[in-house]
Amino acid sequence: MEPRIVTSTEKKLVGKRLTMSLSDNKTAELWKGFISRHKEIPNKLASDFISMAIYKPTHFTNFSLSNVFEKWATVEVANFENVPNDMEAFTLAAGLYAVFDYKGPSTDNSIFQYILGVWLPKSNYVLDNRPHFEVLGDKYKNATPDSEEEIWIPIRTKNDR
Repeated sequence: MEPRIVTSTEKKLVGKRLTMSLSDNKTAELWKGFISRHKEIPNKLASDFISMAIYKPTHFTNFSLSNVFEKWATVEVANFENVPNDMEAFTLAAGLYAVFDYKGPSTDNSIFQYILGVWLPKSNYVLDNRPHFEVLGDKYKNATPDSEEEIWIPIRTKNDR
């Protein structure tokens, strides 16, 4: 599976976030709280949802299931006017990404093992310390085998420092 290499534009996101680890995964709780209220968000640019993760710089080099990270459930908006109570705004900076078109259940983590363990080491890129995210569009069906999403992995060329 080969990704598209894309330079994204800045994105304004509004949503909810929780701190978690893979061993204490609160993703279902996060999305349950967000989905019930996402219609309150004005100025949405699309119907897609964006699932974003913010990792510490050492998250993958010293990987452990107990490593803590921040996970967001969001939508992209035109501006930050009228952010609903108990929700937050986040500006996702522009940058270079490897975009993988993934088809399969969201519960199957083998795609991330492939991206980080096979594709990335063989590529001309390394992980960049920026948020990772998935675009969950109309074809996203969560844990079903025919679910589709875009996985955006922040990268930079191996020679960039």
